[in-house]
Amino acid sequence: MPLNYSKWDQLELSDDSDIEGHPNVDKRSLIRWKQRDIHEKRETRKLKISALGAEIACNGVLSPRLHSVRATLGSADGGLKYFQQLVEKLQTQPSPEAPPTNAKDQPTYDAMMLSLLMQVWDGAKSLPADEREAAVLSGLDKHIKQLTDHTKKLEKDLVDEENEQRKHITSEDIHEGFESKYTPAKPPPPPVKNAKIDAPTKAKTKTTEFEVLNPAASSSSKAPLPSASPKSSPDTDEEYEVEEELPELTPSLERFSRLSLWAYEQSFSFIQANRDVVVPGASDALLVAAFRAESKGRFEYAEKCVHQSLLLQYCEKLGKDGVRLFFQKMITGDQRAVSVFVKDVEGTYSHLKTRAKAAATETSDAQKEQIQLVPENPSATISFNVPDGPPPEDLRLEGPGTEDLEVEQVREALQMRWDVFESFPEDLKAALKVGTLDEVNKVLGSMDVSVAEDVVGKLEMAGIMSFVSGGVRDETGNRDEEDDEENAE
Repeated sequence: MPLNYSKWDQLELSDDSDIEGHPNVDKRSLIRWKQRDIHEKRETRKLKISALGAEIACNGVLSPRLHSVRATLGSADGGLKYFQQLVEKLQTQPSPEAPPTNAKDQPTYDAMMLSLLMQVWDGAKSLPADEREAAVLSGLDKHIKQLTDHTKKLEKDLVDEENEQRKHITSEDIHEGFESKYTPAKPPPPPVKNAKIDAPTKAKTKTTEFEVLNPAASSSSKAPLPSASPKSSPDTDEEYEVEEELPELTPSLERFSRLSLWAYEQSFSFIQANRDVVVPGASDALLVAAFRAESKGRFEYAEKCVHQSLLLQYCEKLGKDGVRLFFQKMITGDQRAVSVFVKDVEGTYSHLKTRAKAAATETSDAQKEQIQLVPENPSATISFNVPDGPPPEDLRLEGPGTEDLEVEQVREALQMRWDVFESFPEDLKAALKVGTLDEVNKVLGSMDVSVAEDVVGKLEMAGIMSFVSGGVRDETGNRDEEDDEENAE
């Protein structure tokens, strides 16, 4: 194996030619001074490189946020109102997230965003009301351009400093012995738990058919055997249906889901350091986590999960080099790409909010206890006698069985029945007029149990509901025995 000596070409050492003689100083002391000077210059350059990298990383977080504000402001109706609401949110509910430095009084990302937006507003607030929105957009474009140009300059300075550092090699840089260029590739990280992975398509195999004398017998021998699976019959699908297990977040995905919205530089750095983020099922696991968080009222975290899920989906759709292509467009501030992504995140999160509310309502309705009227036996019937109106003034009692009745008592009973009927809500009165048990039960099922029980009691008391033997029981589960005892009494 040939040895590589090129690394020594730029080695910077002190020798006798660098030293000017001095009667009271020996050569070793001068060499140490020279080496100390080289070391101090190198350390200074390291600090400068670190500072340039930190500022570039900070701008990488701020730039996508400014582009997002610009895209939303330019596409939304009442953009100036959105701008003012954003400023108010940054003032009253700032995020504590800040660049990872040890600098004293390091401002947060939200504080820096607020400072930039306030500069934009200061340049627009003195203008007429109908010109302010255009001035705000112009101000944002100006700051975005300045930030982009400044970042490019920082990147150039960083490259120059790194190249200059490589020109001066010290013993700290020498770590090589005999070199071996082969490094075994790391195995790809596994997919997330319960991830849905499409099965690889089987290659088509060529088949040859032979003519036979008895086609019926031949084909019958090839008939598939009946499946022992419970899903072999459509009638048993629901009986054997099992709830599907959903993809779960890995520890890396859980940390990834908590990164800030629109912080593309931060997400890119995290993916580079954690290969197990871009794996099959990761975006689905993040969407599941978003839905669960939204259902529990953790709205901010739910939106972050949606953001990171779509981010991974975009990287996947862009192909093998999708991660680099996506973040290149986002970090450099490609306005069209940023606008499309922002709208997709907002639209997906809005849809998720709607679905979470609907699911909560369905769950609440399914768990709600209901009062339903059911005859005790198939031969019994329940009917409803709905009054047409209050009793007439000239009430007359006619027919057999009315001889012992007093007119005023009958009038009071009829008036009471009418008053009870009129006290019911309109949907119940309409159902009673239809006269079917299904319609009445539908209305009772939408009521709270206590309200429905009160309604049933009034129907019986006023004589509006009548039934043959056995009475009425409700089907709320635990109340059956109690109702049976009451009906028997």
